[in-house]
Amino acid sequence: MSESDTPRHPAARGEAIPADGPRCDASGPARRSVLAAGAGAVALAAGSAPAPAAAAQAPAATDPAATDPAVGAAAATPSDLAPYASYWYPDSLPEGAPGPGIVWRSLKQWTPQGDPDLAHNTATVPLAPRFTPVPAHRGARAGQARIASLVSFGPTALNPSQGSATADSYALTHWAYIDELVFWGGSAGEGIVLAPNAPVVDAAHRNGVRVLGNVFLPPAAYGGDLRWTRDLVQRDSLGRFPIAEQLVRVASAYGFDGWFVNAETEGGDSELATLMRLFLRALRAAGEPHGLRITWYDAMNTTGRVGWQGALNELNQEFFEDRAGKVADTMFVDFRWTPQTLAGSGALADRLGRSRHELWAAVDTESHGWNSAVRWDAIIPRERDHVVSYGFYRPEWTRNHLTDRSPGAFHRADDRFWTGASLDPSRPDPEDTWRAPATAVADRATVASLPFACSFNTGHGERWYEGGEVASDTPWNHLGLQDRLPGRRWVVDTTGQRPAVALDFARAWRGGSSLLVTGPLTAPAAVGLHATRLPLTRSTVLELVHATEAGPVAVEVGVATREPAAPGEPVPYTWLRAETLGAGRAWRRTRVGLPALAGRTAYALAVRVTGLGDGAVAWRLGALSVRDTAAARRPAAPAALTVDAAARRGDQARLRLSWRRAAGPVRHYAVSRVLPDGSRRFLGGTCSAALYLPSVGRAGQERATVLEVRAVDELYAASLPARTTLTW
Repeated sequence: MSESDTPRHPAARGEAIPADGPRCDASGPARRSVLAAGAGAVALAAGSAPAPAAAAQAPAATDPAATDPAVGAAAATPSDLAPYASYWYPDSLPEGAPGPGIVWRSLKQWTPQGDPDLAHNTATVPLAPRFTPVPAHRGARAGQARIASLVSFGPTALNPSQGSATADSYALTHWAYIDELVFWGGSAGEGIVLAPNAPVVDAAHRNGVRVLGNVFLPPAAYGGDLRWTRDLVQRDSLGRFPIAEQLVRVASAYGFDGWFVNAETEGGDSELATLMRLFLRALRAAGEPHGLRITWYDAMNTTGRVGWQGALNELNQEFFEDRAGKVADTMFVDFRWTPQTLAGSGALADRLGRSRHELWAAVDTESHGWNSAVRWDAIIPRERDHVVSYGFYRPEWTRNHLTDRSPGAFHRADDRFWTGASLDPSRPDPEDTWRAPATAVADRATVASLPFACSFNTGHGERWYEGGEVASDTPWNHLGLQDRLPGRRWVVDTTGQRPAVALDFARAWRGGSSLLVTGPLTAPAAVGLHATRLPLTRSTVLELVHATEAGPVAVEVGVATREPAAPGEPVPYTWLRAETLGAGRAWRRTRVGLPALAGRTAYALAVRVTGLGDGAVAWRLGALSVRDTAAARRPAAPAALTVDAAARRGDQARLRLSWRRAAGPVRHYAVSRVLPDGSRRFLGGTCSAALYLPSVGRAGQERATVLEVRAVDELYAASLPARTTLTW
């Protein structure tokens, strides 16, 4: 919504939420006067909440709301087996009753043992270490400004734990430019402490990005109640902060990286501000052994009042750094910043002995995306050092503003946002007023060990493919199944006409998408892929799975064994012949040995495509892998696949499954059903050891449906299955 929009959202008043999100009217504070507009109303508007599941005709899992006094009375019905991302109040619950589909919970009463959705909400991918390659453009700087991203992936309530049956989702892929992601949301009518769902954390961790949960104490105009602030900072008889300890338990149990704390409820005093600072210290001390982080939002100041400074200054610095040392790891500076206040903020951080790049200057992209008016030189000037870092507020505009919200349309828009109008990070458009991250911030990567594979799967699609064949024709999204994609999209080197390069969803080798290069190819075109740090041996091989859909082509692979001499210099690839493909849609597997490069390190990978005819070319890359040829064993199988709960209606069933994790490294688990003719149909995947299936249909008159789960390794090899049956 625009700066002048004045949202009032029913959730803030404890009213029911319309199916299409909250309505706005002409009363209430202006958009920039409170960050709450995004945390409450806008978070709910990000996508329609799924309707509660229909009544079941078979036993279902017991609903804790029926027996737990810490849970609101109007919880989802016991027949709603679907797990959702978790949200709470610090302790006391609102007056009245929650709206449909909303469950009121007390964080103080939460325990891992009593959390029925814990297995579905637990992230399992560890935070990958990152490295910084030499930037593709001299304007992209390493070691200076970084980027935080505040994203609402869905509504606060009824936000599915593990994706859903639609391709219309914010499938973020430009992790290379992000340092920290905040799982944005919360409202007074639902809950104000949000834990990120597992797919977001797993995808982020695979790319080395930390994910923070959100603690949102809303203004009174949005239903805020100062008692929730007091609940948050309450102390027990020993002087401890029980909610701080609970926040650490949640983050540790769920597998994410810390908390964004946003205190915007008016009416406090200096005593409450002191308690808040001590609470942050306790939270940081308790979280430090677990590697947890805190970001503080510039709202409450040391008087206890809410007064957005648009700066780090004497009124809020004690929430960032006090006389005893660090209080918060970073601070999100409110939208009210000016060039002068940011310059002063950076100078104060310097005096405090802190990095000025631990300050995120807010950049509002919620309403206008790349058309937003931003005083870029106040943050990331081109001709001198960056002043501070910056934080995008609601970059999922790239999806939300579209009329065509197909996956392809979304990624075209998202590439434009992160890379810039040129769609080539090595050649920014000098006329582009949007200073895209790729033009200013050095990208980072995590591909540093063998084996490595990428099938260019973005984490959503119209179908699911296995081995180039459709294994499910149901649209889907699950960010945890996303590959580590190329960070720079797309660096293309050619002396001829630049071809179009895109992630395409019409066809795939595995997952939902593949890489498609199309155009006349009047000269060879080299497409940069992954930045890497891969050790090469005499037995290392690089393998492509690819197909030509128009025009014959010659394909080469590029391996760089040294980095460019300086930012913006071309990557020095060694080119190796792969294969010549004639026109035809059949997938081909091409293996290229790398013995000549043994003992070196691969710093980057690329492909070069040469058209061999007069017409346009369409060449598709379905998968890329680098591995040693030493015989690899099939991954160990999971065990004890169990139907934990089922709800049937006619020939349809909804299921909760769980299993015992496989020994050894596992990329993800794939769940399928065996059809009566012996073929398999893909039902879903997850990095966790539990999965909810919203629709399993009976095939004909079968008496029982056979379900299987397989462990899948980094090269997509699948284990033997663990099996169970659902009897009709």
